[in-house]
Formats: sequence, C-alpha cells, structure tokens
Amino acid sequence: MRYWLMKSEPETFGIDDLYARPQQTEHWDGVRNYQARNMMRDEMKIGDQILFYHSNCDEPGVVGIAEVVRESYPDFTAFDPDDKHFDPKSHLDKPTWFMVDVKFVRKLSRTISLRELKTKSELGELALLRRGNRLSIMPVSAEQWAFILALE
Repeated sequence: MRYWLMKSEPETFGIDDLYARPQQTEHWDGVRNYQARNMMRDEMKIGDQILFYHSNCDEPGVVGIAEVVRESYPDFTAFDPDDKHFDPKSHLDKPTWFMVDVKFVRKLSRTISLRELKTKSELGELALLRRGNRLSIMPVSAEQWAFILALE
C-alpha cells in the first residue's frame, strides 16, 4: 500500500462533496499535468490511502482521508467538448489523461494547515513543502503519513 496527497479546491470539490456522493465515491478527474497523471495511471493501486487536501482557500491544509477504490482508466472529461477539462488531442483509442476513483474514509477532527506543516522539521522532505511544487497529486511516505495524522 502507498500513500498520497491529493489537492482539490473546496469550492470546486471538497471533502464534504466526496462524503455526499453515492457510496461516498467519486472519480478524480481533470488532472492535466503529466507527472500527476503518471502517478495516477502507473502507481496508484486499490487500497492506497490519500490525504485529502484543500487548496486555494482561506486555510489550505489536510482535511480528510480517502482511499483508491478503482485503478486508473481514461478520463472521460477529456473527450467531452462541453467539459472544462476537454482536450481535443486526447482520443478514445489513445487517451492522454487518466483518473482513479476515490472513496471517503473520514474527515479529520481539524484541518492540519499548510502553515502548521511548514513548521515541522520532520516533514522537510514532504513534496507539498518543496519550493515551487504545484502538483495536485504527490506521494507521501509511510513515516510522513503517520506523522501528519499524529498532529490531528
């Protein structure tokens, strides 16, 4: 099993939106970065655990836990010209973009803010804290996972 951090803007799709979905499950669509796509397509497996992170909001931070329940498959939003994630270069017979399905596990008792995470020397290698890192999906080590959840 691996651990991941996945960012989403709460005004677009937050932890409460995932909780409200049927079976508390949703596809993670719209990833349009090749490095993040490759992680979803090639590395994410059923049972992998996810730190659900709210970004681009008043208090960015880890707000919940989800889990991968379906491994990668073509991101169908890339084929829909009416969708904001449409990519005319992606085709059904040779898709460019992929997604996984994630399931709500639980909300954290509090938001573990980016500000707080930055103060923890134990998280010095956390990809989220690297200068210039803007990926929406990133790996988290087992040690980082345990440390972050212990902050709750």
